Amino acid sequence: MKLLDGIEVADYIKERHIRQSARLSVMPKLVIFHDAKTPAGAAYLRAKQNYGQDIGVEVLVQEVATEDLIQQIEEAGAENEVLGIIVQLPLTDPAYTEKALAAIPHHKDVDGLRAQEPYQSATAKGIIWLLAAYNVELRSKKIAIIGQGKLVGAPLSDILESSGYDIDRIDVESDHIKSRVLAADIIITATGVPEHLTSAMVKEGAIIVDAGSPISELGPDLAERRDITKTPNPGGVGPMTVVALFDNVLLAAGA
Repeated sequence: MKLLDGIEVADYIKERHIRQSARLSVMPKLVIFHDAKTPAGAAYLRAKQNYGQDIGVEVLVQEVATEDLIQQIEEAGAENEVLGIIVQLPLTDPAYTEKALAAIPHHKDVDGLRAQEPYQSATAKGIIWLLAAYNVELRSKKIAIIGQGKLVGAPLSDILESSGYDIDRIDVESDHIKSRVLAADIIITATGVPEHLTSAMVKEGAIIVDAGSPISELGPDLAERRDITKTPNPGGVGPMTVVALFDNVLLAAGA
């Protein structure tokens, strides 16, 4: 089995980010809002704070009650020194998600989750970079993207389709999921359902990107396969999402 090591690629990109940040006249500032301390959220918050500290970006994490979230986002959006704003998802009350994202000014949406945003979705961008780093050829491949959520599946499908790649959008309610996934050369899974992807759904020699968080979406039987290439979890998509996020912050800063 071959691994697509996101930590190794992220460390390489970090060196470039350090050089870019050092050339800026002021330290960029990223504000992260969250309304609950879930285990996954806490881990990602730490990763973002640590990365920002390493490359010279100020990261301010603010825990805000859901009912105060919109006001706090609007106030941060009005501050000139704040170049990026993100909302750590999921929120305790998902009904606030769209309103919270809509409150972020377009030019400060460094997570790339709003419609017509100037920056690519951080997770989608990170996945594309990871595949490119390992010279994974996409042009002649059938790519199944399982899960069409706002964070990963939908923006990644949009980006790859716009580049002319052969994409099969699959959601949890799609028909013939097993046969469609089995036909794919590259499988990207982002459903939020632990261990749903089994060995019987994966063709010989396939490449799998596991965007599950915080628990892997790959069934334990896939660990026995020596013919496949996959991302580790943790250590695959997560680190690449962080570096792509901060790449967007540095773009916002003009780096």
